[in-house]
Amino acid sequence: MSAIPVPLPMPASAAAVTGRGLGSLVLAIEPLTAACSVQQAGEHFLDPRHAELLSLPIVDDGRPIGCISRHELMMRVYMQPFGRELHGRRSVTTVMNPAPLTIPAAADIEQAGRLIGAHIRRSITEDFIVVDEAGAYVGGGIVLDVLRALKTRLGQRSAELESAYRHLKSSQHRLVQSEKLAALGQLVAGLAHEINTPFGYVRINVEMMRTSLSAAGNLLAAYGEVVDVLLAGGEEAAFAAAATRLDAARADFEPALLGDLEALLDDTLHGVTQIGDLVGNLKDFARVDAGRSEAVDLHALIESALRIGGHVLKKRNVQVERAYGEVPPVRCAPAQINQVLLNLLTNAAQAIEHNRGRIRLRTQALGAWVMVAVEDNGKGIPSDVLPRIFEPFFTTKPVGQGTGLGLSICQQIVQAHGGRIGVTSTPGEGTRFLIALPVVAPPGSDRR
Repeated sequence: MSAIPVPLPMPASAAAVTGRGLGSLVLAIEPLTAACSVQQAGEHFLDPRHAELLSLPIVDDGRPIGCISRHELMMRVYMQPFGRELHGRRSVTTVMNPAPLTIPAAADIEQAGRLIGAHIRRSITEDFIVVDEAGAYVGGGIVLDVLRALKTRLGQRSAELESAYRHLKSSQHRLVQSEKLAALGQLVAGLAHEINTPFGYVRINVEMMRTSLSAAGNLLAAYGEVVDVLLAGGEEAAFAAAATRLDAARADFEPALLGDLEALLDDTLHGVTQIGDLVGNLKDFARVDAGRSEAVDLHALIESALRIGGHVLKKRNVQVERAYGEVPPVRCAPAQINQVLLNLLTNAAQAIEHNRGRIRLRTQALGAWVMVAVEDNGKGIPSDVLPRIFEPFFTTKPVGQGTGLGLSICQQIVQAHGGRIGVTSTPGEGTRFLIALPVVAPPGSDRR
């Protein structure tokens, strides 16, 4: 057997790329030369240093001209009848791949992965060659090493994305809650008035009842004193004194007030109920942990939003028209849908700048969907603004009167429920928002 030519020495640039680009994935593989025979190439594959290599580079004048793979040698030479005898003494260039995969030494893992993916069209039978900027041979690399490195990096990126997603969801929840509280802050003056009105007549009724009950108590005491004197057989002077006090008590007592007592109690109970409903609606609206879905009456949510924002409608003399259809209970997060409805109602009221304001609310069941329309006869939205109204932080309101998050968060909430929200508007005539919610919440919508 002829002597094996000494492979070309490794170029000094091979050490220079370690730590840059592909780093430790660049291997110091001694390349074959064009003078190497096929048989000698096969013997190089038996070298323990090349045990993991699928192919060996072939270099001429410092530049790669091809590569020879174990697979090619086996299929074209060693597994063919008399293959070794026919090809063994020929130059390795006769069976080499003249277009091997070459990767720049400065490429990173992702770039190397893209080059490998673009080059490989079938089973992996070759590794790759690393070259410098001038195209000179630097070393070699194992394709599977790059793929393993990519898998590791992909796992790291996946963990980072998962962490970023959790952080984003947490931030989104806080943003929704802060926008909700900001809306409450803008409504607080009107809400105080809404609470103060029933509280005022409750207080008046209680004071009237206290006066009536005090006079009735004095009258009963006077009657009791007269009865006691008669039963004790008292003197005439004692009886006369008791009778005088009874006459005075009867003069102070107005029977009509006692007759109105039941009506006063009914009015008081009504006022307390109004306060309780308003406070309950506010509590439900502001709940931080109201993200779990439940089957709810959509009409009840609309009425709750109307009660919370009622003072805005009254202040602008806006009439509300209801056209409720028969709709099934909707599985949703009630506080979140309530937030959407309240935002649309207050926006509609604020868009009305005349004294003939009207907001029309319509509901309808359509297959597996429930539709809610909020339509106003306000100033409308200009056509150049309409495509941007759901953008975060976009607002046409003066500085200090809007955060630009209301409609953006409404869209996020509706989409998180598997629904859709759309808008049509005609400047000078009004705007119509349409919400479509699935009757059955999609998987994953039950969330804290």
